[in-house]
Amino acid sequence: MMNEPISTIMTTDVVTVRPDDTLAVVKDILFTKHLHHIPVVQGKKLIGIITSFDLVKLGKSAEEYSGVKVEDIMTRRVATMSPNEKIGAAAQVFLENLFHGLPIVDDDNNLLGIITTHDVLKYEFNKEYPNHKLYWRTPK
Repeated sequence: MMNEPISTIMTTDVVTVRPDDTLAVVKDILFTKHLHHIPVVQGKKLIGIITSFDLVKLGKSAEEYSGVKVEDIMTRRVATMSPNEKIGAAAQVFLENLFHGLPIVDDDNNLLGIITTHDVLKYEFNKEYPNHKLYWRTPK
């Protein structure tokens, strides 16, 4: 069921940051865009990723973020996938690792998109329940 290419569900309008951006910029993007991970690019090339967890691990107050650059704490060795790989392969990577976002790159490491655990779950849910309606329960 997950034999379609990643390109069919990946986000292509990816929010990115540069290595010289500050963590204050990252914090604002994470909170205003409701994101958990942001690819770090130099031009179009993927050079790292920064996550909300990276900010938490840093142990600094939000006021101190303007003094720290993305390049100081970003993850440089990033797991990536190509757009032709299958959604099931991405699901397997997520299940075997502790991260929830995979940048999608071409052969030259240019960022093309991103796929998240949410994307895979939504894809599978829509396949299983194509005519679903969401019913919300309100707390009593």
